[in-house]
Amino acid sequence: MLFLTGIRPAFGWVLVCLMGWVEGAKAAQLGAFDSTASVTEGRLALSVQELKWIEEHPRVTVASVQYPLYEFKDEHGQWTGLNADILKRISRMTGLQFVHEESFSTAQLLGALEQGAADMGTTLAVNEERKAFLNFSHAFGGSGWVFVERQNEIPVQGLLQLEGHVLVLPARHALEEAVRRDYPRIRLRSVRTYAEARALVESGEARATIENEMGAHLYPSGQLKVGRTVEGKWEADHLALRKDLPQLLGILNKALATFPAEEMRALRWKWLGGLAARQTPSTWQRLTEWGCWGVFGACVFGMVSLLWNRRLQTQIEQRLQAEAGLSDQLAFQKALLDAMPDPIFARDLEGRLIMCNRSYEEQLATRFEQVQGTCLTDSHVLPAKTAEQLHGELMEQIRTRRSRFSDRQLEFHGGIREVYQWSVPFYGADGQLRGLLGGWIDARRRRSETDRGTPCSDRSD
Repeated sequence: MLFLTGIRPAFGWVLVCLMGWVEGAKAAQLGAFDSTASVTEGRLALSVQELKWIEEHPRVTVASVQYPLYEFKDEHGQWTGLNADILKRISRMTGLQFVHEESFSTAQLLGALEQGAADMGTTLAVNEERKAFLNFSHAFGGSGWVFVERQNEIPVQGLLQLEGHVLVLPARHALEEAVRRDYPRIRLRSVRTYAEARALVESGEARATIENEMGAHLYPSGQLKVGRTVEGKWEADHLALRKDLPQLLGILNKALATFPAEEMRALRWKWLGGLAARQTPSTWQRLTEWGCWGVFGACVFGMVSLLWNRRLQTQIEQRLQAEAGLSDQLAFQKALLDAMPDPIFARDLEGRLIMCNRSYEEQLATRFEQVQGTCLTDSHVLPAKTAEQLHGELMEQIRTRRSRFSDRQLEFHGGIREVYQWSVPFYGADGQLRGLLGGWIDARRRRSETDRGTPCSDRSD
């Protein structure tokens, strides 16, 4: 239940993505209107004076700067983009023919309008300087202005922070007049194009530049980043016309007022929909996204923890089973050794006792717990002289790594006894010598069992 509760926000994001995909499909369908279908809707209802003006001025010259997604040339040299599509739609509604004349900077575009070489433009923002010689149509969309700055710099929070720094703008930028008036301490520098402005910011000669929010996201980031929105500054989308063309302004305003809302949304989605997701998210959007990623990370961590715990549990169970099997094997070996009637022992490379059977304990009148880890010279289970002799023989065997089998007399605490003594080196799984394994047999019992008349002489291998 906790898992479902934690992952619910992630499902919400999936649902939002699906809804966006559906809306995108709808927009694509709306954007697929062909010219034939549009013509059948009928032309715009215009006054007699407006129709007469169109008849006398059928061609309208549009000063155009290549501004990707809004207005630019395709691979065939044809003007396309959001604003170009809007003009094509207005052309079908009014009968006007819009002819593009390319300009290469904002300043050149404004000069063409001032000199009467062009009738209108589609990418100009409103400011007081431009309102002196241009009229602007009804707005049909818009976006904010954003700072473009270097990646490794402290983010610019607002224009006030740029006082004393260089702000680079293309000549006759829409915000240039307002910046000079309201922030005289900003060191304003003018260049020809946005490309030059970005180059100066990237080289460190300028602190920042200001671009349209949509356009700023089109360029590869490189050493630059798109920063915060310029507070209180908004760039509405207008058609800009010379003041001596009031009839054209009325016709365009009427066309924009009756422009189908669904078709306008479809056109904006077609050209700008992909950039909407790339715009700088708000603080709340960031927090929401981080929260969802946090929930996702917690779920992944939980699943990994469960799998890891399960693996550890399996390993523990396998180890317990192996230990139980080893315990059974050791118990069997102990029972087997204790069942042997003759004494058996094992000593390490220092001559210390590491194992013995019950017969060893009985014949030496001791317990394994009392003599474990002791040498013969330390355990007092044999007379001192015998213990020293046998310990020396054991250490010599370890040095030479030879086996020993002999009939001999040994002095025990109960007296002298004839025994058949044996001892052999034993090795570990890695082939390294680990110690000696040995024991003895009562010689009289051995002779009766083997029916031999004389004892075997000492021998060693």
